[in-house]
Amino acid sequence: MIRIKNVLVATDFSEPSAVALDYGRELARTYGAQLHVLHVVEDLRWRYATDMAPTALVGIQEDVQAAASSRLDALVTDEDRQQLGAHTVALTAISPSDAIVQYAKSEGADVIVMGTHGRSGFAHLFMGSVAERVVRLAPCPVLTTRHPQHEFIVPDALVAVARA
Repeated sequence: MIRIKNVLVATDFSEPSAVALDYGRELARTYGAQLHVLHVVEDLRWRYATDMAPTALVGIQEDVQAAASSRLDALVTDEDRQQLGAHTVALTAISPSDAIVQYAKSEGADVIVMGTHGRSGFAHLFMGSVAERVVRLAPCPVLTTRHPQHEFIVPDALVAVARA
């Protein structure tokens, strides 16, 4: 028997991440699990510390963090909060993949759901893959999704009609 109590959806606000959120919601609903929606904000102070004054970066970092928190709150509905105990988290980190894995460990995630852009060739070598690294390091199973989504996620209205 599979017991899932905590579903972690990692999002970068892209189309594949929107698909991952659909899957995460459905997994949480099916298993009566709590839904965690996580976004990792790049630590600008680390990346641009030599290019800009540290005090300017602090303000920019706070603005980016606040914008990410607002976007996360907009993704999660009141129904998600009530039925799935959903909550959102915006973390600042140097490495998104490491932050996702660490959050999964600390919160006892039973599954991580995340979108992948499916880059290949030079784009994959140049940009790397957060999803690939999470799959390798995660303490639990990782479900990666792509846009467009697979056809087995059916909108709720169609499920109701099919059951009738």
